[in-house]
Amino acid sequence: MNPINIEKHTITALVEDQPGVLNRISSMFRRRGYNISSLAVGKSEAAGLSRMTFVVEGDVRTVEMVTKNLHKLVEVIKVSDISEESAVSRELALIRVKSDVSNRNEIMQIVDIFRAKIVDISPETLIVEVTGDEVKVNSLVDLLGAFGVYEVMRTGKIAMNRGVTFDSERKN
Repeated sequence: MNPINIEKHTITALVEDQPGVLNRISSMFRRRGYNISSLAVGKSEAAGLSRMTFVVEGDVRTVEMVTKNLHKLVEVIKVSDISEESAVSRELALIRVKSDVSNRNEIMQIVDIFRAKIVDISPETLIVEVTGDEVKVNSLVDLLGAFGVYEVMRTGKIAMNRGVTFDSERKN
């Protein structure tokens, strides 16, 4: 549980890749007053299907209601709450940080420690790319804040269960 007693739950959904699906799902969240702290969507391994990862704030009852409401939508194929399961999760962030000749080496050392990389350099700024969990990304943003962070762009969390799972709905 985080400091203000709001639990974060990770929910994945396999959905039809059609126009309007994201709008229908986000409208369902809005109508019911659910708070999404992170949302990532992308094509899946199966043609015509996309995978969504939601991070939802609330108690166990809220998560149960979210998953039940997602199941009601025609375009939703499968929903899983993977919060308590063994899963791999990552987030990607791009961070534009103030940099000049006097501090560039120090920033590069910090970036290296975080196994991040510099993807753009200009006379006044660097853009750093970092991949990892939310704590890692937040830590790097905080450290770079001492130099001056101009902009941060984050993908939101994506997650997948560890190990091999077989999805009976998609067997050919």
